[in-house]
Amino acid sequence: MPVQSVQALGALLIGGVFVFAGIEHFLKFGAMRDYLAAQKFPAPALMLAVGSTVEVAAGFLLAVGITQPFAAGALTLATNVMLLRFWAVEEPARQVLRNAFLINIAVIGGLLLAGTV
Repeated sequence: MPVQSVQALGALLIGGVFVFAGIEHFLKFGAMRDYLAAQKFPAPALMLAVGSTVEVAAGFLLAVGITQPFAAGALTLATNVMLLRFWAVEEPARQVLRNAFLINIAVIGGLLLAGTV
């Protein structure tokens, strides 16, 4: 399989995950909003709507290979900074969120490496 085909498949798979997650957030909007409110997020409905829109749009751009660096950056911001705020919670939730945050950073590093090959 040519390298370009493998890269296109990889982009489709990882972008598709974010599209799916964003759509799921809209389908479960009430429950997600309530969760964010319980976590003391400011303007939870607005944050959820904006974050989920970014997930769908940037995931789609990543999946189809359009402005991939921008899409990856937007997803990093939406996921890590807005949702995985490990610094704002106590243990044991802090460890779970911190691990998810670090996994996302590792995935981004892997994508950057793969994009330069």
